[in-house]
Amino acid sequence: MRVGEVHFQVALRQLPCSTTPRLAPAHLPHTVGPLFEHQPFIVTWNIPDLVCKRYNISLDTSAFKGVATPAKVPGQFLSLFYTDRLGLYPHIDLKSRKEFYGGIPQRANLKASLEKARADINYYIPSMTNRGLAVIDWEEWRPLWDRNWGTKRIYQTLSVAHVMQANLSLSVQQATVKAKQQFQVRANLMSGMLALGRAMRPNYLWGFYLFPNCYNYGWKDQHYTGQCSKEVRRQNDELLWLWESSTALYPSVYLQTSLADNPKAALMVRNRVQEALRVSALPGWSATAPVFVYMRPVFVDDNKRFLSQGDLISTVGESVAVGASGAVLWGATLSFYLTSTLNPYITNVTTAAQLCSDFLCRGNGRCVRKNYKSSHYLHLNPESFRVVNTQKRYFVLGSPSLADLKSLSRRFNCQCYKGLKCTPRTYKELAKALMFSKILLNTPIFTSLKKMKRIKKSDSIL
Repeated sequence: MRVGEVHFQVALRQLPCSTTPRLAPAHLPHTVGPLFEHQPFIVTWNIPDLVCKRYNISLDTSAFKGVATPAKVPGQFLSLFYTDRLGLYPHIDLKSRKEFYGGIPQRANLKASLEKARADINYYIPSMTNRGLAVIDWEEWRPLWDRNWGTKRIYQTLSVAHVMQANLSLSVQQATVKAKQQFQVRANLMSGMLALGRAMRPNYLWGFYLFPNCYNYGWKDQHYTGQCSKEVRRQNDELLWLWESSTALYPSVYLQTSLADNPKAALMVRNRVQEALRVSALPGWSATAPVFVYMRPVFVDDNKRFLSQGDLISTVGESVAVGASGAVLWGATLSFYLTSTLNPYITNVTTAAQLCSDFLCRGNGRCVRKNYKSSHYLHLNPESFRVVNTQKRYFVLGSPSLADLKSLSRRFNCQCYKGLKCTPRTYKELAKALMFSKILLNTPIFTSLKKMKRIKKSDSIL
């Protein structure tokens, strides 16, 4: 295995493009380009690191593209806006029943809220040029009336009371109809926050955490398919105003222990991501908004149990294979789990996504499953590649075989970045591209790079 072959991605960027312009596949709309050049899929970690600092524990985060903390720290790549960090979010404390800023969106002071939001954005994202992710985490109520079930019904109750106070002659049924209309109209304040964020920090990708949702629970059913119901899709269509305002979507695919090493986990994840990709195309813009999928390294109902590699395939692997732009990992983890399981897998899939993009899509798009229901993943062939941990960094050693590239071509299509053409290379073009990359790897510059990256015996090969 030649060490210099780790630089195959650099070589691919210099490959000649086809001289015959061809259009991208009609069924895949163009999408916004990646935040970082030639990185079609990235993984960011939002870690509550106070415990690690308290006990002076150092974590290996080299496999991640950006590490952030949910603490009130400005200037992070991932800026997370909780209820108290952006504007004057109207909500109710369920324990005390105390109403904040009007309690329901109909009573919100939009002008005052936007004024505070401007100051909040200036504080948490001071740079006007940096790129990053801006996630608004408002979970107290949902913008569609019918989705405020369970403890959230209090927003319906207060909304009906608000209407009846203004017009005592209305029946409860009449007031409910009017309250629903008023609530959903004023819930558009979410759109106003996104518009302000886009205007002030256009280089950040703005969206709401948990949107869209698929509500595809019920995996204990023997015939579970994971698909979002027609009613859920119809309701998500009603949120067109939200998708039009978002420059990124942030669905969640947290796993419960009942899905551990369970093939139904992949069904749940792929359909949630697929629904996000579907609604991202609803506005009909020239490019769809990217999808960043929220995940956890542990199970939500057992935070001491870590995801196995099979579980990572069902979450991270599914997300990258169906066309997500990245993953946001939330929560703390163990150092040993990072080095033994999580980091090697993240390095594998992010490199495989880059390889497929560079070879198959000419570096102008990302690879997406031809059939989203298949079990084809963007994984490096272990016969051709090794993931190596050396000097506290992860490297991929190896180069693809023509058989590897043909396999990608059979299983994946290309979704072009905005304004670019990414027609998948034919077998003949793939062979030529592979030959050209090997020629580059034997040039003097790559020969010197081989010497610089000589692997020591003490370095671990994973």
